[in-house]
Amino acid sequence: MGVAGSGKTVVGTALARELGVEFVDGDDYHPPENVRKMAAGVPLDDDDRAGWLSALASRMAEAHHAAKGLVVACSALKRKYRDVLRAAAPDVQFVFLNGPKDLIAQRLQARRGHYMPAAMLASQLATLEPPAPEEHAIAVDTTQTPRQIVSGLLARSAR
Repeated sequence: MGVAGSGKTVVGTALARELGVEFVDGDDYHPPENVRKMAAGVPLDDDDRAGWLSALASRMAEAHHAAKGLVVACSALKRKYRDVLRAAAPDVQFVFLNGPKDLIAQRLQARRGHYMPAAMLASQLATLEPPAPEEHAIAVDTTQTPRQIVSGLLARSAR
């Protein structure tokens, strides 16, 4: 979880590959209306996100009930969004990819072929509610390389 440009897809893909589980990109679950809004620089509101979260929660519940591992890249910017996902898959482990605004902005500027414009970063940061301690999320510094992040996560899971 984290704001656009924090590395969710890159880290999530690599982590899923290392764990030998499926990867799901939350961006693929947005309905066309949401994509159009974001591409136009209009932030999504809670109503916009409701169906998207429900679809992701359903996918996570399927994996949970089948006892199959799954890595999901999803912004999950607010606690109530994470709560929806947690209700669907109670054993979910959130990884909060957090880094300096300037670094994330640089990544967004360099990104090609994605509908989310770099100008949306400010609204994402304004919406972000970092996980509270009782959520037991793993906070990761995104100044590390994706390989370092994945290695650290794998080392944690081996404990």
